[in-house]
Amino acid sequence: MAVAEAQLYAKVANKHQGRSSSALLEPLLAKGFPAHIAQKALVATGQKTIEDAVKWLHSHCNDPSLDDPIPQEYALYLCPTGRLHSRLQDFWQESKRQCSRNRAHEVFPHVTLCDFFTCEDHKVELLYDILKRVGDSFSQRFPPSISLTLHASSSYLGFFIDDSQANILKEFAVAFSSEASALADCHVKPSLKQFHLTLAHRFYPHHQKTLEQLAKCINPEEPCQWVAALYSRDMRFVHYQRLRALFQYKPQNIDELLINAGDLIYVDPRQQSEVSEGWVIGTSHRTGCRGFLPENYTEKAHEADTWVRHREYVFDTASRSFTKTDVKPNVKLNGEAHNLSMSRSVTNVLSLQNVALRRGVLVMRHGERVDQVFGKSWLQQCLTPDGKYYRADLNFPSSLPRQKDSLKQFECDPPLSCCGIFQSRLIGEALLGQEVTISYVYSSPALCCVQTAQHVLQGLKLNQKAKIRVEPGLFEWTKWEGSRAIPDFMTVAELVEASYNTDTSYRGNFPLSSLVPSESYEDYVSRSSVVIKQIINACPNKGRGVILIVGHGSSLASLTRVLTGLPSRDSRDFAQMVRKIPSLGMCFCEEQKEENKWQMVNPPVKTLTHGANAAFNWRNTIMED
Repeated sequence: MAVAEAQLYAKVANKHQGRSSSALLEPLLAKGFPAHIAQKALVATGQKTIEDAVKWLHSHCNDPSLDDPIPQEYALYLCPTGRLHSRLQDFWQESKRQCSRNRAHEVFPHVTLCDFFTCEDHKVELLYDILKRVGDSFSQRFPPSISLTLHASSSYLGFFIDDSQANILKEFAVAFSSEASALADCHVKPSLKQFHLTLAHRFYPHHQKTLEQLAKCINPEEPCQWVAALYSRDMRFVHYQRLRALFQYKPQNIDELLINAGDLIYVDPRQQSEVSEGWVIGTSHRTGCRGFLPENYTEKAHEADTWVRHREYVFDTASRSFTKTDVKPNVKLNGEAHNLSMSRSVTNVLSLQNVALRRGVLVMRHGERVDQVFGKSWLQQCLTPDGKYYRADLNFPSSLPRQKDSLKQFECDPPLSCCGIFQSRLIGEALLGQEVTISYVYSSPALCCVQTAQHVLQGLKLNQKAKIRVEPGLFEWTKWEGSRAIPDFMTVAELVEASYNTDTSYRGNFPLSSLVPSESYEDYVSRSSVVIKQIINACPNKGRGVILIVGHGSSLASLTRVLTGLPSRDSRDFAQMVRKIPSLGMCFCEEQKEENKWQMVNPPVKTLTHGANAAFNWRNTIMED
């Protein structure tokens, strides 16, 4: 930053500096808000404007904790801005795409100066004054540039700060901690460990090399302006999971939660065991209200998405002038940047990696089954007195495939609903739009899986080219079968007769006779491990060809975890995880040629999300008195 620009920046910052929280508090008190609630609203919005505080108060009018005297927790971070920050965000985005989320993605790039501490609402303004005063006292000692050295281990990747510079930063943190503890009556602990800026943390060991290659593309000497910033969080939800609403949901019952698209939801994992499948119970960050909401209306959010940015101190090393500002820094709270420009070095590394990638494995759950909509007695709703099938609802299939035995076999091997057929074809069309090349297709013997594979291939316009290999070893954990016997699946000959494009020459790795009822979890994991390895070995490399496997919700974890070298989950965690996988949920693994290893990456297309549609009887609804 040029000296003239820095002076102008200081004038703007000083303009904001005179605005105190007391000046913001008086108008709120004049509107009739109690002092403790008004201060709570100011703190919750970073003490920016009266309008923000009033909006927060109106949205929290039904918050049962509004009167609770629970303080916020605060932390002091040193955050990079400018070009270095942009390069770090590029890394954040690309590391998530290639190696999935890790613990570092929960928070934006930063160096921890002071760990989280509590401060009463009416004393927060003292923290702002202390930050300004301590910053001014270090005005001539702050390093003109900070030297960063890349460090990597099997579970951590990040930049370490040179000791001589880190010592100055530690003195700054100690000075802030001492004054805050004395003047604001806070117990503040400065961070005295090795100062570092984390790039990746708690990642899978087989992702280490990829992450290191991406990290080496970051030039730590990029121009950077450092900002000491105060952030706060709600201490009640520190250990909660965070979800972001994708769609609006209007409650149908009194115990459900109203959410708008973009809302952030706190969810306590310990409270979910008794919740109905497909639902979670959460607390809205926007309103403070609590209730049930559909889980498929949400996606995972990051920890820092719910944090509030307060005052900050900008260290201008170009002009050696130091200012405090309320202007938002170039820091994204969610750790993601939408900057599409990548540095040339990062682009080169990615292009090299794409060349090295060979096969892909797309594991997909089947589409919506009729019993998922109409219950286990669905077939009874569709049989005439003489035992013939008829379509009792438009979401029932127009007809059922012919079997040598009675239709009752479909009770244990139900077909797709009409919506399930549409879903599957839609996924195929999306894969076609992304130019995904399917080389091999495998399916569980369950009819819903064979049908899903068939209609995905129709959407891909491959239904006359690719043949479906029916593999009994892909059937789900037999302990979850309601009956004590393995379902009497349609034979390959019957599937061919019903116009399903199955491969009659394929011989499964596990014959149907090898499936035993109520198998142990260890036996199921072992079966899945063997079958995925045999499928991989049986499919020769075809460039970037993809092996499509259509199975069950359990398939997504049991097949991909062993493929990527991860241990199997505990059986209880496994069951909870499978409950969350929707129809046509997908996982995608890519093979790295240079290492002969597989890694999990984002699927080539998005998952299909839709809401419930209850049965409608016009006579009972419209005509009833």
